[in-house]
Amino acid sequence: MMMSFNELPEFSKELKRLSKKYRSLPEDLKEFKRIVASIPLGNGKHFNVLVENEEFVISKARLFCRYLKGSSLRIIYAFHCNEFKIVFIELYFKGDKENEDRKRLKNYSNN
Repeated sequence: MMMSFNELPEFSKELKRLSKKYRSLPEDLKEFKRIVASIPLGNGKHFNVLVENEEFVISKARLFCRYLKGSSLRIIYAFHCNEFKIVFIELYFKGDKENEDRKRLKNYSNN
């Protein structure tokens, strides 16, 4: 079964803004999608479960960016187990922001 990917409008804006700064980002995201399509909850210390319920699991992961030569970007996504779907919720640079947007996670979880 194929994994489907969606993104929140806020994520799309963040991706667009960060892609101007970090040119390799669109390609890096493609690579990330390839990984989570086969291991939705990731593996190892670079993946962290934030919210878990019967419908979905929200995870936070380090997104390796070639332009930055490291993993200073964070990506928050929800994996919907029953629908085999991943929804990207937030993308941010660790230097700009310490933690994920809790309010956005709460809004997503309540919808």
